[in-house]
Amino acid sequence: MEVFSTYVAGIDNPDHRDRIEEVLKWVANEFPNLEPVIKWNTPMFANQGTFIIGFSTAKHHMSVSPELAGITHFADDIADAGYSATKGLFRIKWNEPVNYELIKKMIEFTIQDKIECKTFWRK
Repeated sequence: MEVFSTYVAGIDNPDHRDRIEEVLKWVANEFPNLEPVIKWNTPMFANQGTFIIGFSTAKHHMSVSPELAGITHFADDIADAGYSATKGLFRIKWNEPVNYELIKKMIEFTIQDKIECKTFWRK
């Protein structure tokens, strides 16, 4: 988790900093085989060199980015959780609970979906 320390330390709001750190630690503990990386100043997790999921912060929310395939596959679950989404991410407002079960399903799906992928991003 040290790879994320500079990113986390740069978050001004201590509540937001604690929240993103909690989520990043949860992913690292739940999926110890994933590699924590920073790319494009964004905390991400990779599996055998391919992108699995990324997280970033904004003033009003935390963004969760599983790539378009994850957003599409879990569109109903994202809506049921009450999160807003674009084609590449969904947003968890700082005052909303984190749906860890949804994040877990997305990570498991992406690991399996990209098992043969040899590039960082899908082609």
